[in-house]
Amino acid sequence: MVLDTNTVLDWLVFEDAGMAAVAAAVEAGVLAWLASAQMRDELARTLNYRTLARWQPDSERTLSFFDKHARLLPEPAAAPQHLRCSDPDDQVFLDLALAHRARWLLTHDRALLRLARRVRPLGLLIVPPRRWSAAEARAAQDTQA
Repeated sequence: MVLDTNTVLDWLVFEDAGMAAVAAAVEAGVLAWLASAQMRDELARTLNYRTLARWQPDSERTLSFFDKHARLLPEPAAAPQHLRCSDPDDQVFLDLALAHRARWLLTHDRALLRLARRVRPLGLLIVPPRRWSAAEARAAQDTQA
């Protein structure tokens, strides 16, 4: 699974209940959270945005959690031109998911969600976090067994 930055913020900063199933699956080791150094860098930058100040994000704790639970992979090659995201900052999430054959990319981002139909035949499901559930993790685990 690949999580975009806003989804990680929902989980680790805003403590959004919609992320509970994902959190449980990742923390239990049932689900692999795939990431790259570029994604970590974006998260670190984002944690310092003034717009997040009222939530008082603990950058050190958040990045330590990222380091502990995310499987850091090399930066991916670019996806084919027909799978380009209209927001270049979000392309890395799609590229990583495709390069490592992730089953899911969780995002709220409209630019990524618009690509969902095009990548579904490749085995990648791009969905908002609330559409993902613990049942999905169990199904994936059963498939791997």
